[in-house]
Amino acid sequence: MSPISLQIGLKSCERYWNMNRIELLQSVLRSSLHLKKGERFAVITDTNKLDIGRDFHCAAAALGAHSTLVCIEPMQVSGEEPPQIVCDALMQSDAAVCPMSVSITHTNARLQASANGCRVGTMPGITDEMLLTGAMTADYEQVEQFTLRLTEMLSRADSATIQKDGHTLTLDLKGRRGVASTGVFRHKGNSGNLPSGEAYIAPVENGSNGSVVVDGSFGDIGLLGSPIQLTVRDGKLVDIQGQDADKLSVLRESEANATLCELGIGANYAARLRGILLEDEKAYHTIHVAFGTNDDFGGTNKAPCHMDGIIKNPTLYLDDVLVMRDGEYLI
Repeated sequence: MSPISLQIGLKSCERYWNMNRIELLQSVLRSSLHLKKGERFAVITDTNKLDIGRDFHCAAAALGAHSTLVCIEPMQVSGEEPPQIVCDALMQSDAAVCPMSVSITHTNARLQASANGCRVGTMPGITDEMLLTGAMTADYEQVEQFTLRLTEMLSRADSATIQKDGHTLTLDLKGRRGVASTGVFRHKGNSGNLPSGEAYIAPVENGSNGSVVVDGSFGDIGLLGSPIQLTVRDGKLVDIQGQDADKLSVLRESEANATLCELGIGANYAARLRGILLEDEKAYHTIHVAFGTNDDFGGTNKAPCHMDGIIKNPTLYLDDVLVMRDGEYLI
């Protein structure tokens, strides 16, 4: 299927409507994206997520927005640049949501749209169940406050230390600023995941050393049946051990792909570990590290991928402050 762009009026949406669902999505659009009548709105989706994309499109139309629906074939890996039609739709919009199979959060297309003023909520891997339960149901004022607190701590820290199961990984954070993904995008250029609730930072690209056990989920693999052990030297992934190690071969393809590019902390109390990264990385009692591109949130590495690994119940220090012990917050 070639990419398509649709502009559907309110009446032609009616056959797709489940009013409870549409009202829920309207609430999301109002509270998270502050969508207003008359604004230009884009829904970027793919053939796997078209039903969800169409419902967001109809919800936006019901709010009086001028909504465009763009559907493409599913892309292969998170961080891959989407087709030009997606870039054009985002650049021409005041706000957008992106329910897709993989993430365009860390792409030039999203970055350029944000620089142009578009408020963007990305939703990689979103499911029908996730629209009704878990992270999406949180009190986002509460999530926002806790996320901002963690983000401030990341920005102040010069280093981070992750400890779990006898493994220790240290990360250099000097000169880097934390980023708050609160799920609330009020202002021009605001962007992040929906659902959301995480504080994250781009570590210095050559400043991470040690080993870490990822035992929650990883990238597009989903929930892990057994842990994956990662060894990092001077910011680069040098060894992967575990049952699913072969599924991470993309991280071995180049130095850019192998670069440890992110440390994130889950800040959404309602998030569940589902095997879908969009929600997994927001969950309490978890942190995550990622490899690949980070030049869109304060780093210098550009890669054709961005893959996150979720660590359950770790111990985390920011400088000498014990933030989390065995998954329990101490702040």
